[in-house]
Amino acid sequence: MATVRDSMPSFDLYQPADLDAALALAGRLGPAGWLLAGGCDSLERFKDRHKTPKAVIDLGGVAELAGIRADGDDLVIGPMTTLTDVARHPLVRERFGLLARAAGEVAAPQIRNQGTLGGNIAQDTRCWYYRAGWTCYRAGGNLCYADTPQGRNREHAILGASRCVAVSPSDTAPALVALEARLVIRSAAGRREVAAEDFFVGPDRDITRLTILKPGEVLGEIRLPPAWAGAPWAFEKVRDRPVWDFALVNMAAVLRTTGDRLDKARVVLGAVAARPWRLAAIEAAVAGRPRAEAAALAGRLAVAEARPLSHNGYKVTLAQNLVFRAIAGKEAA
Repeated sequence: MATVRDSMPSFDLYQPADLDAALALAGRLGPAGWLLAGGCDSLERFKDRHKTPKAVIDLGGVAELAGIRADGDDLVIGPMTTLTDVARHPLVRERFGLLARAAGEVAAPQIRNQGTLGGNIAQDTRCWYYRAGWTCYRAGGNLCYADTPQGRNREHAILGASRCVAVSPSDTAPALVALEARLVIRSAAGRREVAAEDFFVGPDRDITRLTILKPGEVLGEIRLPPAWAGAPWAFEKVRDRPVWDFALVNMAAVLRTTGDRLDKARVVLGAVAARPWRLAAIEAAVAGRPRAEAAALAGRLAVAEARPLSHNGYKVTLAQNLVFRAIAGKEAA
């Protein structure tokens, strides 16, 4: 299917100056309104004609949605905060180095200067069939072109597939799930707060989207509780090129240890499923064990339920090695 790459179609542009105005617009426009954060993903899709919104709500002027601040024991990050600011902010680096590293691994400096934390976790999948406008399951069709004998599926899912085998491309989403972040969602009707783990959805639940955000809703805050503040962590991202590329597999983990014993861990994989994939069974299996024993067990059991496609079996070995290295402390900060 041909992709059109000339000037993007016209749309009505709204630039609210505060959050109340943004929420009112989002509520009034509903599905016809497209929320614009940093624009790194959205503008590309507009030019490709993959998305042709009639109205765009630019959140760039809403000061309440940007910045980083302490609120009691929580660290609160506005979703419009750039990835560069997240990666460099002293409070983030001091308390949650895992998130700072993950944000600093996204794409390239130019993208991180423009892209936002909220945009990074809410971006859509990069599956090339879907992005090129093929009428796959996710686009309302009745076929997954990647999951066919001739399909190009080297970068697709090994876990959690249900008709669609696209993956979440975010580097920061696994870190937020590992850190037990909570996301505040705002709308004209009020607010709701969800665990980061529950913010993302797989195709078995809703094949048309990757998050629970509904039309009229705006991601308002990302709250990091103190539970894992200052804890040792690990983050690794494997990609074809050292910059710019999306992850083939990424892994975020936080650990609590006493001497040589691993007391507790949270381990989350990215780019292996349509949502960040938390390894809860591994976490339970390794708790309380000597670290070397825990690492060997975790590496052996990690992604045991994986179902690789014709060209992405390498992801199984990658994931096993990344989990082993995290638990063993090979990359822990």
